[in-house]
This record gives sequence, C-alpha cells and structure tokens, in this order.
Amino acid sequence: MAAEQMADGVEGPGQVPPARPLDAIDRDILRLLQTDGRASIRSVADRVHVSRANAYARINRLIDDGVIRGFSARVNHERAGQGASAYITLKIVQNSWRTVREQLQALPGATHIALVSGDFDVLLLVHTPDNRSLRELVLTRIQAIPEVLSTRTLLVFEETDLAPGPERPTELT
Repeated sequence: MAAEQMADGVEGPGQVPPARPLDAIDRDILRLLQTDGRASIRSVADRVHVSRANAYARINRLIDDGVIRGFSARVNHERAGQGASAYITLKIVQNSWRTVREQLQALPGATHIALVSGDFDVLLLVHTPDNRSLRELVLTRIQAIPEVLSTRTLLVFEETDLAPGPERPTELT
C-alpha cells in the first residue's frame, strides 16, 4: 500500500490541530471515563480532586481536541442477537482504501475496520445473527466490492472485552 494511503487517517480541510500534551489529571479523567462513560461530572471531579467547573472544562477540551471521540456502551453481541462474530481479512486494489472503507462502513454488523500492513490490507470485525448471515455478508456483499481481491474469514469462538474496567487498570502515557 502506498505511504499516502497508509496516512489516510487525516482528511483534507478541517484537519484537527496537533494534540496538546495531556497532564496527569487529563489521563486520570480519561481512565475514569473509559471505565465508566456514564460517570457524572461531580464524580469525576471528586475522584481526580478538581472542581466541577475544572472537570467540565477539561472533558469539553478533550472532546474538542478529538481525544475523546464519543461515549458508547459495551455490548454483549451474543445476548443482543448477534451470535456469530468474525474477523475478515481483505486484500484490496492498491490506492482503493477510501472507496473500500466507505463500502465496509455501510455493512450491517461491521464494528471495526482497520487498514493494516502485512499479508492483507484490511481487517474487519463483524457481528451477525448467525453463520448463515455471516456467509451471505462475506459472499454477497464483501466479495461483490470490485476493489476487494480476496477475503479470509476467521470465526470468533469466544471474546473477552479488554476495555478498561475496575479490575484492569490502563496506562495512558
């Protein structure tokens, strides 16, 4: 893949300015919000030992700077009716990353897309109701994308969520 294709993470006008360095309080706030995205401003402020106004301003700055990209729920896909999960590797036509990414984002059940180096170009994580739906997704949707040269499907038998939690501290440096 071409270097400019690999650097596709930043797009044209409206680029996000360079990141400001995070201090210890910012890192503590991020750690708390990663553990509990529903934590109140008061709770965050109390736990990092700053005023509520300071915590509120810091969280808003982290959002404005693009450090915090959003808040979401961690889903148990099996309990949510998405019992089949797979990583799908794709080899794609050189310089087609943007086009392929747009089409993959529109797929039902696609939860993570990464441009990678190595034996394949793209790693896609999908969750579907069952193996039949997964088969249809791969054979009729993904392989129908003209820029996709080949795919390999790796079924997920069991998942462990490594998102930060009280039992698993993270190191933000």
